Amino acid sequence: MTDQAASAGVVHLIDRQPQMTGTELLGGLVPPPQFDGATFESYRSDPAYPSQEEAKQQLVAFSTGAQPVKRGGLFRRAPKIAETKPGVYLDGGFGVGKTHLLASIYHAMPARRKYFGSFIEYTALVGALGYRNTVDLLRGSDLLCIDEFELDDPGDTMVMTRLLGELVGSGTRLAATSNTPPNALGEGRFAAQDFLREIHAMADSFETIRIDGVDFRQRALDGHAVSLTPEQYSAELAALSAAHRVSDDAFDDIVKHLAQVHPSRYIRLIDGLAALGIRDVRQLTDQSEALRFVAFVDRAYDAQIPILATGRPLDDVFSEEMLGGGYRKKYLRAISRLNALSHAERPEAG
Repeated sequence: MTDQAASAGVVHLIDRQPQMTGTELLGGLVPPPQFDGATFESYRSDPAYPSQEEAKQQLVAFSTGAQPVKRGGLFRRAPKIAETKPGVYLDGGFGVGKTHLLASIYHAMPARRKYFGSFIEYTALVGALGYRNTVDLLRGSDLLCIDEFELDDPGDTMVMTRLLGELVGSGTRLAATSNTPPNALGEGRFAAQDFLREIHAMADSFETIRIDGVDFRQRALDGHAVSLTPEQYSAELAALSAAHRVSDDAFDDIVKHLAQVHPSRYIRLIDGLAALGIRDVRQLTDQSEALRFVAFVDRAYDAQIPILATGRPLDDVFSEEMLGGGYRKKYLRAISRLNALSHAERPEAG
């Protein structure tokens, strides 16, 4: 029996009770699999938007510590070069390659200790380990990359600002993006001022780098997430499980289980899965349930795990009231990701 066959079959997320140590949590702070090979060379700048190439060159210099050469004359003192700030903030709309560039910084910087995670992953780390333990674990690191810095939760923003302040004081360099909603005025034009206002105590530590462009991810996706009939779902799940490990759970069971597992451990819920099966999707009306589901979707998207689902289309899982509220940005991002995962190519069936 092959290893693949031995690991094939159907599992249930609700049977998984993952536990992770602080060291294991830190070990998971690396770029998502789709950005394992991200480099500045593989970033394709759009000639129509010169700011993309300019941003790339600035970030190459940030990652390598290089400074532009400015020579003085024989008897003239070379002009002073502005001090490099410890942090960079990538400002731009959806789909201009901010995460690719952030991962490129991570891969390019010759650092002994460096970490890459979403804002939610860092706040989950603090929630799981406590603030002081998190500071102690991260202190002395060379680089911290923060993708999708959340600007809609004052409490979490305050915790992260305080954390980053302590780390910068110990020599850590920072690189961040924020979660500009896709329908924001100017496609993120005002994200920089929002970001700097929210982290006012740390604003002087960041150099803002603007990246213009259109969403390169715009492609021929249907307007809605794919919702299968129960018969289609059963057939696809059976075919996939013959050669791969897949999950099968009712939507309500998943929602209840997420409340029993710390968000920092959601990545272990989906460990080793080739597809996620979710039956009887309904619209969420409880804010706490919805935010936990968003965190779960983020981990599934990072791992690029296709989703099979029945019931309500997953892009309609959040109520209109929620989409009009304070967490609109998170829900819009989750909808985009759920849509993509429901359309994602499945692994070859057995």
